[in-house]
Amino acid sequence: MNEPPTRRERAASGARVIERPPDGREGRPPAAVLGDIIAERGLKHSRQRDLIVETFFSIGGHVPVEALLGRVRQRDARVSAATVYRTMKLLTDCGLAVARQFREGLTLYEPGADRHHHDHLICTHCGRIVEFENEQIEVLQLRVAESHGFEVQSHKLELYGRCAACSKKSGSAKGKESRG
Repeated sequence: MNEPPTRRERAASGARVIERPPDGREGRPPAAVLGDIIAERGLKHSRQRDLIVETFFSIGGHVPVEALLGRVRQRDARVSAATVYRTMKLLTDCGLAVARQFREGLTLYEPGADRHHHDHLICTHCGRIVEFENEQIEVLQLRVAESHGFEVQSHKLELYGRCAACSKKSGSAKGKESRG
């Protein structure tokens, strides 16, 4: 079976792929990278910001600010929502977090540092989010872009539907309705 080409092979074949240039921060703990950025921007280092960052990266996954705030307040009830929002904006601005809007009006954050590109399956019933990678999809997207003269700088693929568990529940509910 032929393996799909890697990003490097695609780039060598003429497909245009733009990647972030290395900034010397890859592989370093997010708190250390954030410390550098805080110093570069002349911001104050705070214990509350450290707590928010530590909590965010310990949760992982796709986190709404409200859930993060709840977790942070379990450890320090004095942390304000504004501090959490500002910290998440800072993490997003420096690439340590990625803001995703899967559902209208709700922003979820996921860690952004040292992560491979991935796409998402989103259940419209329960909200479950599954991350996946598929090199064939990546190659096809580049071919489509190239055929239209586009130079891909970034992209996201989100597929919406029902997860297996919700489909199963829905199917069993339909079965009961037809019997009743």
